Amino acid sequence: MQKFFLLFLIVLLFGCSKKEENKIIIKEADLELQMIDSYKRGVEALEKGDGLTAAKKFVEAELLFPQSEWAPKSALMAAYSYYFIDNYEDAINEIELYLKKYPKDERISYANFLLAMCYYQSIVDEKKDLKPLLKARDKFIYVVKNYPNTDFALDAKFKLDLIKEILASKEMYLGNYYIQKKKWIPAINRYKNVINEYDTTIYVEEALHRLVELHYKIGLENEAKKYAQLLGYNYLSSDWYKNTYKIFNSDYKLAKPKTRKKESSYLIKKYNSIFKRK
Repeated sequence: MQKFFLLFLIVLLFGCSKKEENKIIIKEADLELQMIDSYKRGVEALEKGDGLTAAKKFVEAELLFPQSEWAPKSALMAAYSYYFIDNYEDAINEIELYLKKYPKDERISYANFLLAMCYYQSIVDEKKDLKPLLKARDKFIYVVKNYPNTDFALDAKFKLDLIKEILASKEMYLGNYYIQKKKWIPAINRYKNVINEYDTTIYVEEALHRLVELHYKIGLENEAKKYAQLLGYNYLSSDWYKNTYKIFNSDYKLAKPKTRKKESSYLIKKYNSIFKRK
């Protein structure tokens, strides 16, 4: 009698577990369909230019089925959707969550590049606030170092060159400001920063010229000649060298600093190929 009871109990438990398993399978299939529908609606909204709706749909897709292969893709698409509408703060938040939750996802290089771009595009006035610029620089360096053989590394290198130009322009701006205030030593230090830290930028010629000018002004003629020789050796045919040559003549006139146009915004155009379902 006891054996029959045990057999009945086993059959009963087996039947219950089977039913529960079937329920779970059906539920997961239903969730996956809902998730795919949300993802598709997100793509449609993004294609129409409605980044906010797209972001909400992608977040919804991730939450519906967080253990599926669609989840990291949805999370990153939500971040891109915010980026698309210039909502860089929410884009950064979404990317940082993605990096924590999906550190081994195959799109990790794109995520880090997109994060760098968010900081880069957040730059409003580099003369007043350097934080977004410096964060962008650090993130681009990270991309180049960790994903050297990707297209993102090539773009990151290009952006790093542009960031150097901006940082050099900041030093030039401050140097010229100190000249106007007749604070010669702080001005000299700013121009030295340009030739020491940003020697590949377009501002080196002017910085060398200003160093000649300022050292001559404060009576350090030998130092002035040293920088004049350096300028002449590297940029003999430049207008700045011609201005430098005039410094040692009585008819010398101060050259006005040239203004530079800010680089136009850059939009990522690779998400279609990255997020296309195979």
